[in-house]
Amino acid sequence: MSTRLSRRRFMALTGATAAHAALYAAPTTVVMPRAGVQSLAGQWRFALDRDDAGVKEAWFASDLHATTKISMPGILQSQGYGDDITADTQFVAALPRDMAWYKLPQYAAYTKPGHVEVPYLSQPVKHYLGAAWYQRDIDVPAAWRGKRVGLMLERTRWQTTVYLDEKEMGTCHSLVAPHEYDLGVLAPGRHRLSIRIDNRMILPYRPDGHGVSDGEGSTWNGIVGRIELAATSPVWIEDAQVFPNLAEKSAHIKVRVSNATGTPGSGMLSVGATKVPVTWGPSGGEATIDVALPNATPWSEFTPVLQHLTLKLNGPAAEDQRALTFGMREIKADGKRILLNCELFHFRATHDGGGFPLTGYPATDVASWKRIITVCKTWGLNGIRFHSWCPPEAAFTAADEQGFYLQPECGMWNAFDADGKMLAVLNDETARLIKAYGNHPSLVLLNATNEPAGHYAEQLPTWDKKWHDADPRRFYSDGTGRFAPPPGGAGHPYSADYLVTPGARGPRGWFGGDYENVLQTMLHGFAIPAIGHEVGQWCAYPDFDVIRKFTGYMVPGNYRIWRDSAEAHGLLAKNKEIAHASGRFQVACYKEEIEANLRTPSYSGYELLDLHDYLGQGGALIGLLDAFWEPKSYVTPEEFQQFNNVT
Repeated sequence: MSTRLSRRRFMALTGATAAHAALYAAPTTVVMPRAGVQSLAGQWRFALDRDDAGVKEAWFASDLHATTKISMPGILQSQGYGDDITADTQFVAALPRDMAWYKLPQYAAYTKPGHVEVPYLSQPVKHYLGAAWYQRDIDVPAAWRGKRVGLMLERTRWQTTVYLDEKEMGTCHSLVAPHEYDLGVLAPGRHRLSIRIDNRMILPYRPDGHGVSDGEGSTWNGIVGRIELAATSPVWIEDAQVFPNLAEKSAHIKVRVSNATGTPGSGMLSVGATKVPVTWGPSGGEATIDVALPNATPWSEFTPVLQHLTLKLNGPAAEDQRALTFGMREIKADGKRILLNCELFHFRATHDGGGFPLTGYPATDVASWKRIITVCKTWGLNGIRFHSWCPPEAAFTAADEQGFYLQPECGMWNAFDADGKMLAVLNDETARLIKAYGNHPSLVLLNATNEPAGHYAEQLPTWDKKWHDADPRRFYSDGTGRFAPPPGGAGHPYSADYLVTPGARGPRGWFGGDYENVLQTMLHGFAIPAIGHEVGQWCAYPDFDVIRKFTGYMVPGNYRIWRDSAEAHGLLAKNKEIAHASGRFQVACYKEEIEANLRTPSYSGYELLDLHDYLGQGGALIGLLDAFWEPKSYVTPEEFQQFNNVT
């Protein structure tokens, strides 16, 4: 009884207040550097490389033109660089499938140079696909003499190549995690840092994936979030992952040590008074340390209590430490049920495609994500599913602190080739994602890709097993909305820990019914947890007043075209009435859909499409909120919570 009361009180305290202030009314806040780290925020030298001449001509070997500057963190398109939008701009998108819109007579007025409006997405202010160079001088302080220096680019896309003075330091093409570079042991003084960023389609990803598509503005070129240099001892802590053990009230920490000296050695790992010896070879080594936590409170949406430890490494050429924040939680399956800390887990999530209309790029500050999460909780949700993308660390930090569950995907909505090349990319991205965010307790679910195609049925079960065996701190599912069948055939277990299922949704379960028979047919009667895929998708007519909110990166050409069409058909004067009437019908549909899911015994939750509007694929106005996470006029969070809340 006391547990139930404390949970209700917790929900009342944390979910009572909506964030009514506009989100993203200004560019994303610059995150201040951590102690002992040198921020590289500021003015950088800059050049577009339309002809890919920079590498051949060694642009990195001398200063770029000093009068061409760009502010970093930032993106080039919003700072006036790139190309104006034209009727034949080659947007990265495949939906809708007919891109020859400019040939249709009804759009002739929107194809005039300098005044192009695109009907199937909210277009960026500028468009550019190709290479660009970012360069600045860095000063290595005398205090860093003999230390190893690392460079971290928190969020960039898609491929970066880093040069220090005249030397290439490496290349990275991750969409889900920071791009990190080991610059080695640097001599104190001034050095020239050059970064080549290529935002073209580096790999054969589906162009509607939200890490690569213009649908929600994700074709920008630049670096956002933290841009930092950090110095460590020549032997340092490369990675530390914390594995909670609730039964033993302890934490098992897996540590990877890297070594820039090339000389084997040994030292000591410690957390408080707990110490263990560690050895390393010429390139590094691994160790584990167990820490007792007798008074730790389990982490969940009801008790978002975090644990904080400091891991230290000491020895010859080794003097490093890592602050570790994590939550004491475990996730397991009991047949078709999901148990979090041995208690029933029910996922009430919204879809998110990474749309940030005013900046074009995802927020990298915790405050912005806390506002989004507060909005979601106020509307009765406890999670977000990130469709074919993964948010920056600030989202996980905010979710940890607020007791909120996240299900990212590894940046994919892809077909898997017979040779396993895309599978190899998936495994690489998964490793980066887990290294960057694996200690966050809010990362309870991780999916490989949205709706995979190609050879996924035979390949993705290996991904499920590989990562579940390596890191069972969360549930894994190989495909959101389209999953691999049991590797052993019908009647055998699925390789995934849970399934996100399409089909068992829609009007067939409304008005007192449910989806149990449809779901069991889909699962062939096998007992595995299931969550409803993209539940809802009920559209409402737009209130064209939202156009005034688009004051930044994304331009609402599609909304303006719809508004002009309404005016031409004599409907604009009734805009408010039509938006309200269609909105009330939308609310009724969502109510029936959610309640039918709740009545389905074998469901462990649902992922709505969507709490807020989606700007791509022609514009999907399926939200109770607009694209800025602000309420529309026809429903309140209090009404929505009556059928979408803790059960």
